[in-house]
Amino acid sequence: MANNSMIVIGEKESFISRVLIQKAQAAGCDTKFVHFKIDDINEGIESASLVTLYLDEKSVPNEEAIHFLTDLMEEKDIQMIVIGEQVDVDTMREHIPVELIYETFYRPVDNSEYVKAVTEYFLKKANGELKKSILVVDDDPQYLTLVREWLKETYKVSMANSGLQAIKWLGKNKVDLILLDHDMPITSGPQVLEMLRSDEETKSIPVMFLTGKSDKDSVMSVVELRPEGYFLKSIEREELLLKLQEFFILHK
Repeated sequence: MANNSMIVIGEKESFISRVLIQKAQAAGCDTKFVHFKIDDINEGIESASLVTLYLDEKSVPNEEAIHFLTDLMEEKDIQMIVIGEQVDVDTMREHIPVELIYETFYRPVDNSEYVKAVTEYFLKKANGELKKSILVVDDDPQYLTLVREWLKETYKVSMANSGLQAIKWLGKNKVDLILLDHDMPITSGPQVLEMLRSDEETKSIPVMFLTGKSDKDSVMSVVELRPEGYFLKSIEREELLLKLQEFFILHK
């Protein structure tokens, strides 16, 4: 495997973290321990393609270090595996963008399952198979759930039930594509797209409309905003998956 380099980050190097490192090394992954300090992270992550965040009991890292780490991971386009007690893992989910988390394990971790996740990650990364992230925005909870079921095996799917919720979510998270409903209360789909296009942080996010609005006026109202696609909710699952696959192939 090419560039199978990983860092294990923790407050201190424990017996358990050393075992995980040894198991990963035995599986062919170049692995080293890095203390959860900004300078150490900055130096250690330089050649890494994967991060394991190991949370000891009562040692949840500070927010400044977390933000620094996630910024570096976004720049390098790499993900992390989080290991810890359930409450600590859940806390990390609140602070770390969903698209950066490849897998989570509750302690005590199964070493073989952990190594399996590590090797699968590097294999998928080498083959370009890591999941893209999609945000689905729709005020219909049943349709949100349906689309999530359609996409979850292939993509990382997040959901927002209003335009304002989507804008707020995008303030803390990154996404590869937005599937946006047209007709929503308070803030319509076209208004959401205008807001996204006017913000430096979000103007380059690809947006496709997935809506029940098929009349000419509705379609023309978003043409000038240049969405990447306009699909009706009557679209079948397989056709939608095919359209998304085609889009990501063309926009590698």
